[in-house]
Amino acid sequence: MLVILAAVAVWTQWPATRAHAEAQFTVRQSDITDQKAVFATVESPNVVPARSRIGGTVANLAVKQGDPVTEGQVIAVVGDEKLLLQISSLDAQIAGLQSQLAQAQIDFTRAETLARQGAGSRAALDQARTALEVGTAALHARSAERAVAQQNLDEGKVLAPVAGRVLTVPLTIGTVVMNGDTIATIGEQPFKLRLRIPERHALSLNVGDPIRISARQPGAGKDASGTITLIYPQIQDGRVVADATVTDIGSYFVGDRVLVWINAGTRPGFVIPSDFVHTRFGLDYVTVHRSDGTLVEVPVQRGEERTEPDIPNGLEILSGIQPGDVLVRP
Repeated sequence: MLVILAAVAVWTQWPATRAHAEAQFTVRQSDITDQKAVFATVESPNVVPARSRIGGTVANLAVKQGDPVTEGQVIAVVGDEKLLLQISSLDAQIAGLQSQLAQAQIDFTRAETLARQGAGSRAALDQARTALEVGTAALHARSAERAVAQQNLDEGKVLAPVAGRVLTVPLTIGTVVMNGDTIATIGEQPFKLRLRIPERHALSLNVGDPIRISARQPGAGKDASGTITLIYPQIQDGRVVADATVTDIGSYFVGDRVLVWINAGTRPGFVIPSDFVHTRFGLDYVTVHRSDGTLVEVPVQRGEERTEPDIPNGLEILSGIQPGDVLVRP
């Protein structure tokens, strides 16, 4: 490319008076951040299993793969017929104890009235009071047992531990599960990017570095941007693992591979406004204002577009100019 540029370079001079009428730019050397393309995968910060708290049979399954869930949402119900039978038995016992307690209350009231009138003995009053207290305690005990059984039955509701998206549901309605079995796995949201970068770039990575994600599909719009939030200290298989957050990463697919551009060190180079470069016959030129007042067209080799704080429409120039050159807008 350089040989072609040198062979076809055309040097044209204009009077010095024209230079004052055109906008100028002085070439200076600056540090250019190189970028490297790597693949990253969309992953969930945490993949959490939703487990059954009791053993039994799955009676209801309210979610499927891909469904969004909120924290605490009921995603399944595990039923145990033994708990229903136990609750029925306790209800019958409680009904009997309530009748006994009602009779004990009547006997205590009668004994208390007779003792007040002097027609009843103190021993009969104490016996009636004891029977009333025993009946009350027995009723409380059975009510507590029923509350425990009802709590066990309520724990058959499997709740989503985090807000996110259901990734897997490894069972169906009617499946027998044990205490602690996984009903579904949920990927916590928002999703993040996990990058695996060659270790030779480890020293170039820093938390807070920007990243650029190429458009997922041709014509899908502008590239997305993000920030590196965590760099793991352990190198795995010759690669540095890092996490990055991206606002427009999506919320459905987990494990999707995307092309990401990361910072890979700096080097000296030249960045000029792109409107100072003009193309003629397939070759790129810049107009240089020489010290003797003449204007000269110099062929250059353009690089990538680069945005600088003071040059929003920056363009890297690989060859053809040097520090101190004064460029004139064509």
